Amino acid sequence: VEAHLQELLADRIETLGEGYTLIRREYMTAIGPVDILCRDADGRTVAVEIKRRGEIDAVEQLTRYLALVNLAPHLAPVRGVFAAQEIKPQARVLATDRGIGCQVLDYDALRGIEDDKLRLF
Repeated sequence: VEAHLQELLADRIETLGEGYTLIRREYMTAIGPVDILCRDADGRTVAVEIKRRGEIDAVEQLTRYLALVNLAPHLAPVRGVFAAQEIKPQARVLATDRGIGCQVLDYDALRGIEDDKLRLF
């Protein structure tokens, strides 16, 4: 599911905010790939870590990626976004404390499936 979430979010990068543009998926670092590297509406670099269930270990992983990606002068400063279908409260607190944004992903909405509960007819 995480790989599919990554693919869907890359195709619909504006889910993170208006004006976002994709740089690349799987941006390689010395310790592994950042799921998505993109730019926000102001042209700032954003590293996105995607999980199905967002827990503290994923925030730690994104923190390590940010430290490495921020060493690249053509990308720095890089901020982080932790994106998941569900983000545990402890992970949200840690991410917020580290200046990392959190984004809850709606898998069905990314797939283009409408919620029947929102229909009038």
